[in-house]
Amino acid sequence: MVSNHATNNASSRSHCIFTLHVKSRSRVESDSHILASKLNLVDLAGSERVAKTGSEGSTLREATYINKSLSFLEQVVIALGSQGRSHVPYRQCKLTNVLKDSIGGNCKTVMIANAWGEEQHLDETLSTLKFATRMMKVQNEASVNVELDSASHIKALQRQIAELKAELQMQNQLHGKSHVKYDAFSDEERFELEKKVEQYLAGVLSYFRTPPLLLLQPRGTTLLERAAFKR
Repeated sequence: MVSNHATNNASSRSHCIFTLHVKSRSRVESDSHILASKLNLVDLAGSERVAKTGSEGSTLREATYINKSLSFLEQVVIALGSQGRSHVPYRQCKLTNVLKDSIGGNCKTVMIANAWGEEQHLDETLSTLKFATRMMKVQNEASVNVELDSASHIKALQRQIAELKAELQMQNQLHGKSHVKYDAFSDEERFELEKKVEQYLAGVLSYFRTPPLLLLQPRGTTLLERAAFKR
């Protein structure tokens, strides 16, 4: 969106932000880890001096909003460049709120300042260079954003459980214990186990008085032996 005034025939009347989200995963390593990145391309409308532009009506209103948002952006940059300052006014306007993770967050920021060398634009050039100088004082330490794909992670865990069960079954067969089971309890088995545990706690059942080392050995397929082994 452009308009003309006394100093520019094609003046931008708003800021422009183009955001690109990129997610990638390795084909060699674990596919449950995703690298997430976000690229913000920002074209800031230049600040305008109404005394020079002679703006009126809607153009004057737009210039007011542009200058105000740039002023809030400069306050954020000053706060980020000041050591020992904890509060950063990101929520002053939409511009600073959208760019909060592209200026002082987990990011790398590059600023390109456009300046005119003509004498009639000296004030605007100095203002732009001062803003660029303040921006240079902002220091960030960017790190890699790693997200976990829940569906892929669940599938990987299921494969791992199946492999461990197969390995246990093979070990049991080698030691003559192929009758030992490691499957989850059924509802009937769970009910029977809870009943016998209650009897044991009440002193009626003395089965659990077997030494702990024997309980940890899956010597058979009875419910209590499986429960003791799974503890």
